[in-house]
Amino acid sequence: MGKEGGCGAQRKRRAIPCAPWFVTEEARVDEDDRRYMARALALAAAVSHTSPNPKVGAVVVRDDKIIGEGAHLGAGQAHAETLALEGIDARAATLYVTLEPCAHRGATPPCAPAVVEAGVGRVVVAMQDPDGRVAGRGIEQLRSAGVRVDIGLHAREAAELNAAYLHQRVTGKPLVTLKLALSLDGHMAAPDGSSRWITGEASRARVHARRAQVDAVMVGAGTVVSDDPKLTDRRDGASRQPARVIVDSSGRVSAASAAFDAAEVIVATSDRSSHDAHIRWKEAGAEVHVLPSGEGGVDLSSLVDELSRRGWLEIYCEGGPTLATSLLRAGVVDRLELYYGPLLVGRGPGLGDLGVTTMGAARRWKLISAAPAGDDFCVILAPARVEGDGG
Repeated sequence: MGKEGGCGAQRKRRAIPCAPWFVTEEARVDEDDRRYMARALALAAAVSHTSPNPKVGAVVVRDDKIIGEGAHLGAGQAHAETLALEGIDARAATLYVTLEPCAHRGATPPCAPAVVEAGVGRVVVAMQDPDGRVAGRGIEQLRSAGVRVDIGLHAREAAELNAAYLHQRVTGKPLVTLKLALSLDGHMAAPDGSSRWITGEASRARVHARRAQVDAVMVGAGTVVSDDPKLTDRRDGASRQPARVIVDSSGRVSAASAAFDAAEVIVATSDRSSHDAHIRWKEAGAEVHVLPSGEGGVDLSSLVDELSRRGWLEIYCEGGPTLATSLLRAGVVDRLELYYGPLLVGRGPGLGDLGVTTMGAARRWKLISAAPAGDDFCVILAPARVEGDGG
């Protein structure tokens, strides 16, 4: 991850450095260590939503046998290390944990002293925690108590698992992910405007799962007016739904839209919308934020700043071509999540003018992952660091 220069506008953002949470020293590990840390990562990944806390998994091993394990379930819940140590004799055992044990008291007691008290002999930590209340203090406490600590095993996997948490802790802003469904030739709809369905059921199921993971889903007025989406996780057994953020600079969206049927709805608008529209949105239960106008609508940098006050970790943007183009031009996109359907349409709506006039001015992205999703293909990218960006 690095600063998001965007396309065209190239707005400067605070860069996220590579250190300190990647490998800060050579971890002394073997294949068993890798296997147990992989288990800890799987435990952490199995929990969809822990915001504003990180996803953390922990495994306790003695004599080549797992004797305890746990995963953090969310704010106010016990930490993974506490759950893994509960009810077992951990003396001289090894603890594998995906994030540095905390050293401060929050809603729950600190973990590092509990690990020491349990008599754990060795702790294998995937990565340090950049939170200013931790930031190496947990590891220091363990080592000061005589516990052997190895750092860096599966660090990149752990960092990817908590990409949104790391971004928010370092920048103070939520990770903004732009999701697009595209034809193979890069169009977001057919010439008549129809876009259902570019991608198949596997991709849609994955998007529903992503809605369960993020704090909020963002859409533009055009998407709400044309599609009236619910923006929910519609999988069986869904336990939570994301907040909705609707960007409508002119007051086009009806307060009777399906997106308003949520516990938390935010409408971001400008002074171009009427007071009557504001009243209708508020009566439907939404918060209304009148923000400065930007190029073509609401100033999206101001919107991200406003949403940052909530402590959210990730905002998932599912808007159409207009919002997608505006987000990219504003330089606020931290991730691209692209779903390619196996079809060609030749022409049709797609991204608009990004302000790029030469190839050298185009923002480059680095590949995070690429994988099939049924007959579709999902590609995830982050902004590529460039020389001098501080990354």
